[in-house]
Amino acid sequence: MKRFIYILFLLPLLVFSQNEMKIMSYNIRLGLVDDGANHWNIRKEKLTDLMQYYEPSFIGMQEVQKMQLDYLLDKMKKYDYIGLPRDAGEWAEYSCIFYKKEEFKLLQQNTIWLSQTPDTISKGWDAAFPRIVTYGLFKNKKSGAKFWVTNTHFDHVGLTARMESAKMLVKLTDDLKKIKNVPVIITGDFNAKPEENTLQHLMQNFNEASSMSIEKPYGEKDTWNGFNFSKKPESQIDYIFFNKNSILKVEKFITIDDHYDFKYPSDHLPIMATFIYK
Repeated sequence: MKRFIYILFLLPLLVFSQNEMKIMSYNIRLGLVDDGANHWNIRKEKLTDLMQYYEPSFIGMQEVQKMQLDYLLDKMKKYDYIGLPRDAGEWAEYSCIFYKKEEFKLLQQNTIWLSQTPDTISKGWDAAFPRIVTYGLFKNKKSGAKFWVTNTHFDHVGLTARMESAKMLVKLTDDLKKIKNVPVIITGDFNAKPEENTLQHLMQNFNEASSMSIEKPYGEKDTWNGFNFSKKPESQIDYIFFNKNSILKVEKFITIDDHYDFKYPSDHLPIMATFIYK
């Protein structure tokens, strides 16, 4: 009798149990520049420690150069990555996606360019640099749930390029759902403030994670700090989006302002959304 009552007690928990998945977006600041006291070789251990402490399921990173990528893969043993560099040469940047390889299986991946010729290395419209989107289809090894995860970095100069990139991102999401109709999550440095048309277009077409959080978001919204620890970050340009009418719900959202020796590990603050799904 006691065993029967115990099973009845557990049954609702089993039926309504939820899975959790943490998604981080982080512009880590390219390494082949002279940032003085904030040089990559000084801050790289702190930045890596931060990501490993929060243990996101996926990390969409921006401004990752090859020697940074090699360092992160060496130190972050739980992770693998997907993504191609945006062009050739030692300065080439990745908008790569790190994922927990023991928890998620990669089913397919691709990198495209935000331009009129997305399948080849190219600059689009009035962009200063080639810009890319990396995306992959992943399967949770335990639950079997599948997700598209995408990561991007919009141009910092070209207003037209940013707007056209936003349109491309919306179309890409529609195309991905036609291939496999599962949730699409988007991370990125969009180089656009909330009032810009670029962001307005994205907000109209996607759910923005912090505004959808069940719990009150923790931390300030602004994410660009410019390595200036004495000044409040001034621009919200990093976001996590996901498709509307999704099975995903955002349980928590945080803007992480961790620091060391009165310095930030990057000139951007990382953001992280905790998603739950049945």
